[in-house]
Amino acid sequence: MMRSPTHYATAVRTPQGRIVIQKTPFKSLIRRFKILNIPIIRGAFTLIETLYIGIQSLTYSASQAVEEDTHKKKGKIGTSLALGGSVVLALGLGLLLFFYVPLMLTEWLGFQSGVVFNLVDGAFRLAVFLLYIVAISRWKEMRRIFQYHGAEHMTIYAFETGEELTAANAKKHSTFHPRCGTSFLIVVMLVSIVVFVFMGKPENMTDRLLRFAMIPLIAGISFEFIKLSAKRRIGKWLKPAIWPGLALQRITTKPPTEDMLEVAIAALEACLDRQAVKLEIPAS
Repeated sequence: MMRSPTHYATAVRTPQGRIVIQKTPFKSLIRRFKILNIPIIRGAFTLIETLYIGIQSLTYSASQAVEEDTHKKKGKIGTSLALGGSVVLALGLGLLLFFYVPLMLTEWLGFQSGVVFNLVDGAFRLAVFLLYIVAISRWKEMRRIFQYHGAEHMTIYAFETGEELTAANAKKHSTFHPRCGTSFLIVVMLVSIVVFVFMGKPENMTDRLLRFAMIPLIAGISFEFIKLSAKRRIGKWLKPAIWPGLALQRITTKPPTEDMLEVAIAALEACLDRQAVKLEIPAS
């Protein structure tokens, strides 16, 4: 999936070997309403939009994986419902695994200092996240997803350097990209530690729920950090800070095959707006 300021496009290679593309006009809320294009606030809205686009792209991708037969329409509806339920379940499990479980483990250890409590809580959260990434990377099918992830990055690099969009040109570039969604996630984990330190130790259920309510704020701060890291003048000073995200991409991106690069190029060309100079990498 690729996204430009005016469209997003999803390219899928079908079981028959064809590349099919869904191109959808899309203008971000922060571009339509200037009042929303405020630092930190815009990051929260961008996160919601990214989740929405991701779900739409997954739905389309899953529908193409269904073999064409007389029950095709029924299969697509069933696939969409199953995927929707999976997304809701995944979000719930994500909150449980990456926020609630670390919180409960830290409370069980009995720390009294608010600063120490939140540092330990953050360390647990980071450890759970990294263990989760390593665990799913062992899954054979997930490796293919990580290869497509690498193909997206390599194709973006080819575009940003002004090269002709071919598999041969894209293959010359790295699979690591600083504006990757993986980098965003690791920044979210680190920023959450800082934000929660200022909130002190949670003493009751209201305090715990308030921490969940801070997720949009944390996402907004993380979004601004990623934007700053992309600026040449500032980015060079932030290299040490973006290193964890690039290091994590050693797991979440893998060298793609040539046919995977062809799919990434098809998606990029579909959503390409020649007047735009910047494309957005999905949070994969």
